[in-house]
Amino acid sequence: MSRALHVHATGPLALVEDLGRRGHSGVGVGRSGAADRRALTQANRALANHEGAAAVEVTFGGLEVEVVGDGMWLCVTGAPCPVVVDGREVGSHTVFFAEPGSRVGLGRPASGLRSYLGVRGGVGTDQVLGSRASDVLSGLGTEPLAPGVVLPVGEPGETFPDVDTVPAPDLRGEAVLRVVRGPRDGWVRDADALVGTSWQVSERSNRVGMRLDGEPLHPSRDEQLPSEGAWRGAVQVPPSGEPVLFLADHPVTGGYPVIAVVVDADVDRAAQLCPGQPVRFRWVEAP
Repeated sequence: MSRALHVHATGPLALVEDLGRRGHSGVGVGRSGAADRRALTQANRALANHEGAAAVEVTFGGLEVEVVGDGMWLCVTGAPCPVVVDGREVGSHTVFFAEPGSRVGLGRPASGLRSYLGVRGGVGTDQVLGSRASDVLSGLGTEPLAPGVVLPVGEPGETFPDVDTVPAPDLRGEAVLRVVRGPRDGWVRDADALVGTSWQVSERSNRVGMRLDGEPLHPSRDEQLPSEGAWRGAVQVPPSGEPVLFLADHPVTGGYPVIAVVVDADVDRAAQLCPGQPVRFRWVEAP
């Protein structure tokens, strides 16, 4: 193995993620993939990878890896966080080189939740159904990283990185997510309460869905809704009345009413919200 990353520490959760596995929902397999796809593709473009190359998704910092074999170019995107190489700060959203034997560490982000460690050549773990993505709901893909795991790194392409830095997002404060009404907005008494409430991200949130704390929404019907297809960005209302926003590892079907759908581009922003952070919704027309 000429190029690899040896994992020494993972923080709360570190996963191998790419853009997910498409076309398998008919057999009960969701797409999964990076929770913040924009951050993943940004790292890959900075490193001259194809935009879907696998990287390490790091939740709330704490990752430490050692460069094995040849030196390599890396870049950290997503939630801005301290990035150190052998104790020297290099910063996130910067393309940097790590020599063989160097240790690269990611600290806790000042804002946002998920950072992405990209490497030139991409993480080269085995594919499952055409993807390297870790799906925490189904268990498909590479298992959550643990100390001692060695991640192979693919061979770099013929092009070279041509940027030194990439823009860092501002993930502070209250987020406002655009939502399209329906298809089951009539199953709650007042769907407009979704946009009229300031919600807080619950500590019970994960990659499957972001649970929201706030004034509960009340059902308008007594009957049970048959299970329907589910999708990333769907806002589902369970019997508790507190909405759940489906994220990357959502189930492929659900039996609770979906009263709104977050605009696809805004789901990446939702994936960066931390427990306790405020969030609002704003109605928009379907494109």
